[in-house]
Amino acid sequence: MINLVTGATGHLGNTLVRQLLGRGQKVRALVRPGKNPTALAGLNVEYTYGDMLDPDSLLRAIRGVDMVYHLAARVSVAAGPDPETVRVNLDGTCNLIHAILQNPVRRLLYVSSIYSLRVPAAGMIDETCSFDLHSMRGEYDRSKAAASIEVQKAAASGLDTVIVCPTAVTGPFDYQMSEAGRGILYNLRSGIKFYVDGAYDFVDVRDAAAGCILAAEKGCRGAMYILGGDRLTVREVSETIWKAAGGWHVGIHLPDWVADLAAEIMPMLFDDPIVTPYSLGAVRSNSHISHARASTELGYSPRPAIQAICDAVKWWKKQGGEFQPVPEMIAKTAL
Repeated sequence: MINLVTGATGHLGNTLVRQLLGRGQKVRALVRPGKNPTALAGLNVEYTYGDMLDPDSLLRAIRGVDMVYHLAARVSVAAGPDPETVRVNLDGTCNLIHAILQNPVRRLLYVSSIYSLRVPAAGMIDETCSFDLHSMRGEYDRSKAAASIEVQKAAASGLDTVIVCPTAVTGPFDYQMSEAGRGILYNLRSGIKFYVDGAYDFVDVRDAAAGCILAAEKGCRGAMYILGGDRLTVREVSETIWKAAGGWHVGIHLPDWVADLAAEIMPMLFDDPIVTPYSLGAVRSNSHISHARASTELGYSPRPAIQAICDAVKWWKKQGGEFQPVPEMIAKTAL
């Protein structure tokens, strides 16, 4: 079996590649021309160079492939218009679907996001929630929702697809510095640290990758599965990192009005701040998320989220912890 993995250099992508190789399967990674695939260094991977926005390169990439794992996405915490995020996440997914229709594969596994779902104000978030094309948080959510709907349409037309929606992914192998990784690095260093009210569901990247494989192998055609872990407050996450990191940390709670003010000001001062209206909206929204369907139908069994965060801290400390990542590690698009 040959597995094509788009987004193979990303956090979840390179972890998925490692697990597929560990199962003795062949992996073809879609990598953009000129990109240094640091996350895949030393792995027995076949590279195919292309871009989600280049249909011809996708046709070449899927030739002879049995399974496609589509993870490539542009992650953005911006609240305003973001045409490039829409192009990569929506147009890129449509390009891939069209390529598969011309060169059929056994199954397409699409990695969407928990952020793409229409979240009820209260109650449990599960697979009965629909994709939200009108999310108020940002273009990332809307673009992932729109792409998910395109995958559902393809499934209704006969394409064998499965969708998974991971929650906030954390853990080792975070070579491109995910949003969760940025938060860990911020809290890893000694000093005064600020935290806000809120909570979210965190899942270990290794468990999310295992869930992708389980869904690809056992998932019902046309189904969607949430790959979650545990709900933790921002304070709990921060304290877990401080304890695992060592050193000294003084936590200062920011009242909501101060956090809101900072979220409005920081994007004016920094190109890519951690605190934005989007990120605050995410941790303040309903984060009671169920992964019961994946557990029951797929055998999905995630480890405790606190363990995932501690393992992420250990991994970052091995990388140096205080270092400034090279440019390709902070790229916002994992292709």
